[in-house]
Amino acid sequence: MKHSLEKFNNLVDALQQLPSIGQKSAVRLAYHLVIHDTFGAIKLAHAIENAIVSLKRCRSCGGLSEDELCSICSDERRNHEILCIVENAKEILMFEENGLFDGRYFVLDSINELDVDHLKAIVCSGIKEVIFALTPSIANQGVMMYIEDKLIECDVRFSRIAQGVPTGVSLENVDILSLSKAMEDRVGI
Repeated sequence: MKHSLEKFNNLVDALQQLPSIGQKSAVRLAYHLVIHDTFGAIKLAHAIENAIVSLKRCRSCGGLSEDELCSICSDERRNHEILCIVENAKEILMFEENGLFDGRYFVLDSINELDVDHLKAIVCSGIKEVIFALTPSIANQGVMMYIEDKLIECDVRFSRIAQGVPTGVSLENVDILSLSKAMEDRVGI
């Protein structure tokens, strides 16, 4: 029986490759696309194909773009004196969707692939503050120190996003690193 549904099973296998999609979800999605929403399935396939063909990395910040420069890097109305370093391009989308930042970005992706000269050229071209928006970890603390050291000759201030206790979470459910950072970075009221 499994062999007779080879194309369906290939679709399930492909869907399972997506983050957070397990076997049951993949079967449910595949069934919905094939039986209940064939037009939506074709539309999804075309959207995926168009995105793959059209999207690339911005040559300046490393974010997603349909052109050489993304709309953020080419927008003269943005604050070109603040640079936010993020771990991946998805985080730019989150910041932008919520209107949380009006400066420029730089996608880190991997410290092993970091083009220090490119980052230094961006920072030394008028950036006054570099904000690290990285997931709190000892490894990322090291990354921040490494980047600060490489940019020492640029006249720039470094900061990182605040860390600590999330809203609505009981202290007993907070990890010790977040709790210690919350105490360390406490603010007056």
